[in-house]
Amino acid sequence: MNDSESSQVEVHDREVLENARSIIRGTESPRMWAQAVVEAVRKNEEWRGEQCINLLAPEAPTSPMVRALLSSEIGTRAAEGNIGRVNRWFAGTQYIDEVEALCVELLKVTFRCNYADHRLMGSMLGNMAVYHALTQPGDVIMSVPQPFGGHSSNRIDGPAGMRGLKILDVPFHGEELEVDLDGFAKTAREHKPKLVVMGMSMTLFPLPVEEMSQIIAEWGGKFVYDGAHQAGLIAGGQFQDPLKEGAVILTGSAGKTFSGPQSGMILWNDPELTRPITDTIFPVLAATHQVNRVAALAVSAAEMIEYGKFYMAQIVKNSKALGKALDEHGIPVLCAHKGYSQSHQIIARVKQFGGGLEVAHRLAQANIITNKNLVPEDKPEDWDHPSGLRIGTIEVTRLGMNENDMTIIADFIARVLIEGEDPASVGKDVIDFRLPKQTLYYNFDNEYPTWAKI
Repeated sequence: MNDSESSQVEVHDREVLENARSIIRGTESPRMWAQAVVEAVRKNEEWRGEQCINLLAPEAPTSPMVRALLSSEIGTRAAEGNIGRVNRWFAGTQYIDEVEALCVELLKVTFRCNYADHRLMGSMLGNMAVYHALTQPGDVIMSVPQPFGGHSSNRIDGPAGMRGLKILDVPFHGEELEVDLDGFAKTAREHKPKLVVMGMSMTLFPLPVEEMSQIIAEWGGKFVYDGAHQAGLIAGGQFQDPLKEGAVILTGSAGKTFSGPQSGMILWNDPELTRPITDTIFPVLAATHQVNRVAALAVSAAEMIEYGKFYMAQIVKNSKALGKALDEHGIPVLCAHKGYSQSHQIIARVKQFGGGLEVAHRLAQANIITNKNLVPEDKPEDWDHPSGLRIGTIEVTRLGMNENDMTIIADFIARVLIEGEDPASVGKDVIDFRLPKQTLYYNFDNEYPTWAKI
């Protein structure tokens, strides 16, 4: 590394960047550079896509039809503006209008709402749209702090902070992972927040939307439900229905429980919100917006309407079963006294095994993919080395697995953490378990696993 490289400020891992530079330096052929990218993608597909047990809560494999649409010709086309001949900047968009209109209407059906927008790349941008449309710098909002599962998009280091908002904490009961309603009412009535935004990346149980909405309605405050993780569960009727319980806006991500492309969604019912929201989306946050992704999102919505109820119910069953099996092995899981979870994820306390970072990487050596996570007793400064492990059941469920398979997965994890087996040795058994399970279910190509009783 030369002097200029050593003084260069990088947020990325220097060793990984140096490896990329060495590949580029190794040949003068752009074709070979491109081939190196293709090869990295292939290796990821073979390992992560075929050999690993993926237990990441923010990931879901897309169906064959959705995956094909993501590489379709329509993705090369631009469609700036709102749907309709007069609204577009470009001519020749009549079929793109058809795709986008189908997406909007299917989202309305899926989430049982009056209005939907599909154009933003992710739910963090959806939250940014909400803050731009409904607040001014200096306004007070309340959101959940991160040790209790709150997400950065609603905190000082995300869009809420960028908007210049004053952010107060929604108080939580640590062991119960429930909102402290008395504490919330006291703080809210004292500060009268313009918005309360509940965005939870550690999301185990439904939130008291109705009760919180009623409290802030006393001064015209609005409740926004950030359903990035819960969108599929909400659509499938397996969690709660925020828009019917008092939320004025539901933001969401299509790439998690909704099992679609990486995409943002915004849903609402009040016609008075339509202009502020959509005028923020276009032209403030989006111009051309990847029509291939919109087509994929539309098909994902249709799949959710057809298969979502059973699929999402099985995700929850698998979470409960995996939490119980881990707990029985001696791996503590949050909220055991409440049935572990009512969602797609469980949270394990793994400080005694080395902490979340070390445990996640040890399990990855065994071909089991999880992620480190803060738990209520952690401090914000523990972000890099938290005490918890977040475990999700979306992908294993879409691969046709049920509660019996969760017991097997818990055994693999226990062999690494409790029995101290060599992760590489356990990893061989993980591959043997995973390789026969390559079919993605709950879609128009493969429908239901053979064991399912509809």
